[in-house]
Amino acid sequence: MATPDLQQTHAALVAQIADHDHRYYVLAQPSISDFDYDQLYRQLVDLETNHPELVTPSSPTQRVGGQPLPAFPQARHLVPMLSLDNTYSQPELREFFLRVHRLLPSDPLTWTVEPKIDGLAVSLTYENGLLVRGATRGDGSTGDDITANIKTIRSIPLQLPIPPSPSLPTSLVEVRGEVFLTSSGFKKLNAKRTTDGEETFANPRNAAAGSLKQLDPRIVATRPLDAVFYGLGECQIDSPPTSHTQLIAWLSSLGFKTPEVLWSCDSADELIEAIQRLDLVRKGFNYETDGAVVKLNSIPLRQRAGYTAKFPRWAIAYKYAAEQAETRLRSITIQVGRTGALTPVAELEPVHLAGSTISRATLHNEDELRRKDIRIGDVVVVEKAGEVIPAVVRVVTDKRSGSEIPFEFPSLCPECSSPASKQGRPGEPNVVLRCLNPECPAQVRGRLEHWCARSAMDIEGGGEVLVAQLVQKNLTRDVSDLYRLSQTDLLTLERMGEKSAQNLLEGLHASKSRDLWRLIFGLGILHVGVGVAKSLARHFGSLDAIANASPESLLQAEDVGDVIAQSVSQWFSSPTQRALIERLRSAGLNFGSPTPQITPGPFTGKTFVLTGTLPTLSREAATLQIEALGGKVSSSVSKKTHFVIAGTDAGSKLAKAQSLGVPILDESSFLDLCQTAPSHGSSQ
Repeated sequence: MATPDLQQTHAALVAQIADHDHRYYVLAQPSISDFDYDQLYRQLVDLETNHPELVTPSSPTQRVGGQPLPAFPQARHLVPMLSLDNTYSQPELREFFLRVHRLLPSDPLTWTVEPKIDGLAVSLTYENGLLVRGATRGDGSTGDDITANIKTIRSIPLQLPIPPSPSLPTSLVEVRGEVFLTSSGFKKLNAKRTTDGEETFANPRNAAAGSLKQLDPRIVATRPLDAVFYGLGECQIDSPPTSHTQLIAWLSSLGFKTPEVLWSCDSADELIEAIQRLDLVRKGFNYETDGAVVKLNSIPLRQRAGYTAKFPRWAIAYKYAAEQAETRLRSITIQVGRTGALTPVAELEPVHLAGSTISRATLHNEDELRRKDIRIGDVVVVEKAGEVIPAVVRVVTDKRSGSEIPFEFPSLCPECSSPASKQGRPGEPNVVLRCLNPECPAQVRGRLEHWCARSAMDIEGGGEVLVAQLVQKNLTRDVSDLYRLSQTDLLTLERMGEKSAQNLLEGLHASKSRDLWRLIFGLGILHVGVGVAKSLARHFGSLDAIANASPESLLQAEDVGDVIAQSVSQWFSSPTQRALIERLRSAGLNFGSPTPQITPGPFTGKTFVLTGTLPTLSREAATLQIEALGGKVSSSVSKKTHFVIAGTDAGSKLAKAQSLGVPILDESSFLDLCQTAPSHGSSQ
């Protein structure tokens, strides 16, 4: 048993090393040599080796990582981690500024501007000052528990100097921020991977994401990860910060690395000036940035401004214009998607752009190719659309030599040699060339990958490489075949061991009990995204009810219009799809699982009807606000309607509301009503 003197020595070493870590990794102001630091660290290791009872969760020795995990546990956020709406336009930024002023007309507003770091959003939970959990954003409500990986990042404090609260039995703080790979670290990491004969990472964000998703924290500990923190989720302490500037100062005092620059602004002109100044200095940062984050400074006023279903109304990301580069178009290939769409892809001479090397870019469709007059051999300008997806912007016609060749689209699918046609589909123009063979291997692969995706059935291990092998070996022709796979089948695949095969089978079994909306989305019905899938699940309650619904009945579900109703009805009327549904039923999938309910709030139990055109809100945006506060939106007025929100050119719905005595709101009155919204967590 360690004596009190040894306990005191241990505590002093832990505090001393933590202070040196802070000076080195956060302040970039080391006060001792690497040799002296290593000597201190060795003392601590030796002391804990001889007296393991001294080891605490906050000891620096716990950063090296433990044994590999079989999988990441799920972590539910105490307060949702919302994303940010964004804009590339200064006029839209001014409109955002005015919109918040209309929400808070009697309050003087101040704003902050800080860099938008191109990393991975994380949330750290501290109880009584001790780091107890680190989690990814995930879907905003639930993420992956990556605590062991987070602890390897030396700029993140394991213990906070938060004094005990006399009024609270436990202090609890959720700190929000961004994990990233430094630019210099990224170059060194890729150089080492090249030397070791490993594939290099495409860009720092991909490298950071790949690092945090490692199940072995010992590998994560070797990666040059860093983190910056800028927000709060749940905060149960005495006297929490009441403004963003206070919050940043408070986080810094606790030992966190915070945004490199932060401007305070009182006007739209000052906001734009700060964004322009940030653009001038951001290239000197040791990390990638893709924009500026504008936030309302006052935290109480943020709560009054409220939230939509997806975004806070009090913050926005201003994205800088995408970087562009010139390169030569070597050839054009055709990529076949899960819906049979034949998409032209530009094969380029590799060029460095926005932190990564680009060798391929989308050309969208044949009409777009013709409109831009893109030819094989052209010098073209490429950019990352939203700094993510490479695209060809235009041809540099001045550099044409006359040897460039127009591209002729194929009349047959390059994957299966079936006829390709521009036949129309519900709700889309006839500009997309499609393979007409539903059994085309490319379409089969696409449908399987979509089904396994995290946003759909969330089947771990069901990625592109596995799916390609399953289709190539004729083990799967549709998603129902996945549930007939055996370990013997899987062990015939390349690089598939017994453990990997068992993990996939367990993932498939777990997917049988997924929520109904995931099943609907996973089926890949045209025009049915996640939001529509949730609406259908909420309205009908079972897959059979949706399958048997008429187009008119489908229209009663929220977010479902004529195009979506026709698409859903046509999909379920197909004998092929009906047979697929029966095979999935036989496999034991859940056709009526609990579905996401409307969030409880001030509008719970209230029904709204929208009519006409509102001054600033789209119908979709107004609907999202109502649902975010617990209300429902109906397409027709009745005695059960609580409010009608009317804009210009309101028609018969307004007249009916007046005849029934239903309260009528304009946009301003509606926004006033919304100001009772409950608070959510902060986002960058």
